[in-house]
Amino acid sequence: MTTKESLKQKYGKVAVLFGGDSAEREVSLNSGNAVLNALQAVGCDAYKFDPAEQPLAELVTQGFDRAFIVLHGRGGEDGTIQGALTFMNIPYTGSDVLGSALGMDKVRCKQLFQACDLPTADYKVLFSHEDYSDQLPDMLSALGGTVMVKPALEGSSIGMNKVTNLDEFISALALAFQYDHRVLVERFVEGKEFTVSILNDQALPSISMVTPRTFYDYEAKYQADTTQYHCPSGLSESEEERLAKLATRAFSVVGASGWGRVDFMQDAQGQYYLLEVNTVPGMTQKSLVPMAAKQRGLDFQTLCLAVLDTSFVSGV
Repeated sequence: MTTKESLKQKYGKVAVLFGGDSAEREVSLNSGNAVLNALQAVGCDAYKFDPAEQPLAELVTQGFDRAFIVLHGRGGEDGTIQGALTFMNIPYTGSDVLGSALGMDKVRCKQLFQACDLPTADYKVLFSHEDYSDQLPDMLSALGGTVMVKPALEGSSIGMNKVTNLDEFISALALAFQYDHRVLVERFVEGKEFTVSILNDQALPSISMVTPRTFYDYEAKYQADTTQYHCPSGLSESEEERLAKLATRAFSVVGASGWGRVDFMQDAQGQYYLLEVNTVPGMTQKSLVPMAAKQRGLDFQTLCLAVLDTSFVSGV
């Protein structure tokens, strides 16, 4: 039996789910095409499936055996597609319904981190139906004078802004509430940003990101050529181990599994603060998970197969 025949026998017919209709559609298209090309290149019987263009029921009628989820944002990363696939008895990559839903929700993540004594920056949760006009100055002061304003259920830094004064605060909230009725207002941690990728529930080498922009926003992630990535990140062996343990603990606490990414800030005193958990991170050849996997000795095709292997333990 050839390698291609063995892969087709092992995985069956694979639907690579990407695109979708979330605010992160463009990023998902880039990630999905990269994954699809990699799987086809090694001989997997893999096909594009865009839920924005095809009814999910066609996964059954077309005879797909499993799904590789590369849908970023709402509908793909929040437990929705995971629930549908579970109902259709189609195995899928990555976290289950609960882990996906909690990982996507920045507010729930913060609450879980706090409950489990994991380090995370102080924060407030605001709701669109309430009037906070009189409270904003004191809130900004109580959170250190500089905050990040984030929609609770968006990724890729969409709708996020760094705020240093009242006018910026008001504008940032107005934008964030366009994306979600809940907004996270988080004390800004001045320092270095790190990310730790998770594969088969094990931490890969950390990456540090440096950008001349105000923060590591959408443009810094996907458009700018001035963002610097360091992998290895420059941490000592003991610090690398410390960060890896914190990442895997946070990943487990929110119920995530299989593969993903955990993001951190480190302040001037060396304290790490958890930002968020990503259960379907970017998967272009230039994304962070492939970068960390390469440092571990895994090329992109091998990484894609390793992620596909998580579909055997997706609980379906």
